[in-house]
Amino acid sequence: MKVPKKNNNLKILKKENKLANMSKHFLLELYQCDYEKLDDEPFLRCTLNTAAKLANATVLNLISNKFQPQGVTAIALLAESHLSIHTWPESNYSAIDIFTCGHNMQPDIACRYLIEALMAQEHFLRVIIRNPPITIKNQTRPII
Repeated sequence: MKVPKKNNNLKILKKENKLANMSKHFLLELYQCDYEKLDDEPFLRCTLNTAAKLANATVLNLISNKFQPQGVTAIALLAESHLSIHTWPESNYSAIDIFTCGHNMQPDIACRYLIEALMAQEHFLRVIIRNPPITIKNQTRPII
């Protein structure tokens, strides 16, 4: 395997001068959440669906898995990208990932809703701005 030279990726990025600052990636960590809510798969599916709709997203599909003895992973596939949750009820902790494409979705609203719905006493949010090529900025794809 060939190892890239140091800072090679930064040089490539600097060459690209047509980027569309249009995507956000929210990484939300919730602490001291309600145990029962973190272990309730139907509740989490409904909560994820509601969070997506409140954020002005179009839910295409929602899948989930309940782990034993506890924990749930649920993923909402969105027309605008995705929203996922992974829970560790035994630690009263949840990790949430919201990736948006375009300017219409409001992931901050989904974050606020999820913090309240899971009764998180503390949270930590990181926001990453994605910069896809400007050529995809105005592309729309039909939902089949």
